[in-house]
Amino acid sequence: MSTQAAITLPPIAGYHPTTLIDWPGRLAAIVFLPQCNLRCRFCHASAMLAPPQEAIPLESILAHLDERRGWLDGVVICGGEPTVWPTLAPLCEVFRGRGLGVKLDTNGTHPDCLAGLLAAGLVDAVAMDLKAPLDGRYRQVCGDAADVDAVGRSIDLLMSSAVDYEFRTTVCPAFIGEAEVRAMGERIAGARRWILQRFEPAHALDPALRTVRPYDPPVMESLAAIGRRYVARCLVRGQPERCCGRAPVV
Repeated sequence: MSTQAAITLPPIAGYHPTTLIDWPGRLAAIVFLPQCNLRCRFCHASAMLAPPQEAIPLESILAHLDERRGWLDGVVICGGEPTVWPTLAPLCEVFRGRGLGVKLDTNGTHPDCLAGLLAAGLVDAVAMDLKAPLDGRYRQVCGDAADVDAVGRSIDLLMSSAVDYEFRTTVCPAFIGEAEVRAMGERIAGARRWILQRFEPAHALDPALRTVRPYDPPVMESLAAIGRRYVARCLVRGQPERCCGRAPVV
């Protein structure tokens, strides 16, 4: 039995065969890994927080990927939170062994895992959540399990790496306003890209947030304009990009 065959890879809770938006500039498939160490109150993917009732066989996904060899650029691994799984790296190796790029979506709470993936060259791109300023407000959003020091380490890892990366913030009006955007901007000043995502209340994990009205597009753009004081490429997902801030770190 090979070493890889002896490893228990993470279960796969979901699979989307094609996305044009989750990895800008790439045509990719998405693999969803279950379970998460955080309980973000605005989370709209609560179905991914627990172990799946039935996992999707990796073999069937690989067979589908093989059928599309030559025109699919890569695989986005998201969750849940992929870095809670100790065998995430071998899963990345499986996809890379088929000539596919790998993008990781993460909450940044496991910097040692992230550092290992970066050092081994197992990810081509990383999208990391920035939930709130790195102080007590983080735990207000994500629960007591949120380790802001770990999140800070992951920020520093990405900003000092050669990998393509972006930070992402879900802008829930209950937690994020101009002051919070300024505080987060100061922490990631000089980063390459910062995406602001509009809050979607309908399926929020915290029922109290389901009646919170999202910011209108002009307000979202005004927050992005504040973000561009710190990060040149700060934009609202789904709106045209405007670059008028400071020069990004390269």
